[in-house]
Amino acid sequence: MVMSALAESDAFQVTYSSAINPIAINKMHEWILDIKTSDGTPVTDAEVVINGGMPAHNHGLPTSPKVTQNLGQGKYRVEGVRFHMSGYWEMRVTVKANGIEDTVVISLEL
Repeated sequence: MVMSALAESDAFQVTYSSAINPIAINKMHEWILDIKTSDGTPVTDAEVVINGGMPAHNHGLPTSPKVTQNLGQGKYRVEGVRFHMSGYWEMRVTVKANGIEDTVVISLEL
């Protein structure tokens, strides 16, 4: 599954794919993020921070996903993704690159 989202200020676009499809509850997995500028240029040396949770339940993720590898050409490996219950989740991907910081919100209904 490949999904995409735009940043809050449209500075970046993020496409992600999950190592498991469909995303399952209580299964640890990894994602590959593909980060580009709004004009489609790969963002090659970004600082990427991931957090998220279930807004309706007022709690965060049960794990602390982190970028573990810069794969080049704007692609980043994220390990430690796990969702522990079904419902609406948000993953917040904060990207800092080229003097710009913006957050992409990825919405998931599991």
